[in-house]
Amino acid sequence: MTLGLLLGIGRAFRRKRASSLDILSPKRAPRDFYKGKNCKPSGFHTRKGGYVVQTDKLPNYVVPDLTGFKLKPYVSQCPVQVKASEASSK
Repeated sequence: MTLGLLLGIGRAFRRKRASSLDILSPKRAPRDFYKGKNCKPSGFHTRKGGYVVQTDKLPNYVVPDLTGFKLKPYVSQCPVQVKASEASSK
């Protein structure tokens, strides 16, 4: 009797424990868990089913002024072979 009890306790400790390194998916999570797409929300839902976008949460891209910039935005997929002597003279 006591041997069976000890074996049962031993089996319980040998079971695989949930590691913190495991990937949490909605199938293994609580009912209200939503994984999303690894991005922050840009607003919130209202009580009546609407969605309010907060402008302070939207991304703000700062683009420098490129007037007079010598390089072109296009890079060719088939570059021309340039000799070392020609490249150093430019």
